[in-house]
Amino acid sequence: MASAEEEEDDYMSMTIAEPSKPKEKETYTQRRIRKEREAELKGRTKSKKEREEEEATKRDAALTTSLPADSKGFKMMAKLGFKAGNTLGASMNPNARAEPLGVIVKEDRGGIGLDSEKKRKFREEAEGEVKRVKAEEGEYRERVACEREERRLEGLIGGAMRVAERMDTETKSGDPNESDPLTGEQSAPTESKDTKRKSRPINQINVLWRGLVRQREEKERERRMRYDLHQSLPRNAKHEDPEEDEHDRLAFGDEEEEVDEEDPELEEFNALELVERLGRLVGYLREKYNYCFWCKFRYPDPEMEGCPGVTEEDHD
Repeated sequence: MASAEEEEDDYMSMTIAEPSKPKEKETYTQRRIRKEREAELKGRTKSKKEREEEEATKRDAALTTSLPADSKGFKMMAKLGFKAGNTLGASMNPNARAEPLGVIVKEDRGGIGLDSEKKRKFREEAEGEVKRVKAEEGEYRERVACEREERRLEGLIGGAMRVAERMDTETKSGDPNESDPLTGEQSAPTESKDTKRKSRPINQINVLWRGLVRQREEKERERRMRYDLHQSLPRNAKHEDPEEDEHDRLAFGDEEEEVDEEDPELEEFNALELVERLGRLVGYLREKYNYCFWCKFRYPDPEMEGCPGVTEEDHD
């Protein structure tokens, strides 16, 4: 009963194939066009890229195909005991190869070791570039740190020069009413500090802060030159104004400005290292005025009791 039901056709899952169309007969025009196209394709010269692709396809197909049993090479190997699927050589050798070595086709004209040499050079260049970048980063950090330290030392040297100049000027003025500039007490001086500074020739100023005085004079000279350039009114050379001072006469051109002479002593001092220049200034203040530049305090006696030391590191 069950077998009868199984033999019955399942009309729900039945697939009805479409009737095949009868083959149309090729006309003369269609046949002529087809033959012209085939002749054109057959006679066309293939490009280099197409030939290389065909060669690569044929080569890959030949390498993936095993040696046929009817070939002369297979028959020679079979006489020596080789069987298809087995390894060459002794059967007990665990390192025996069951598949042939892969073939790498060299398509360029370079030597056999050229690729490895190129890789080696490329690797060396890459390593050298990495080392160069790291070295430049280290040199840049070191250079920035050195420039920052130089600016800091120059600022300290300028401060020490101003302190030494002020203390030396106040000491030589001989004014008993003028107190120490570091105590905070101020009195009315009988003579301005600029006048005191101008009263001494520049070559008689201590070389420790002589450069500071030169810079101040150069700035003043530039200011007078700008003032002279901005003067638009004509001036009579015989005109005399009792309110004019030396700077005004220089600005109007009534007096000739002295040209700075060479100062080998100052040049020698400026050629020293920043640390040594600062050390000389600090030592001068300690020896002559019992003043510690790092403590910012003037001690009453040469022993300078309470000062940690001479250097900046001692005051950290």
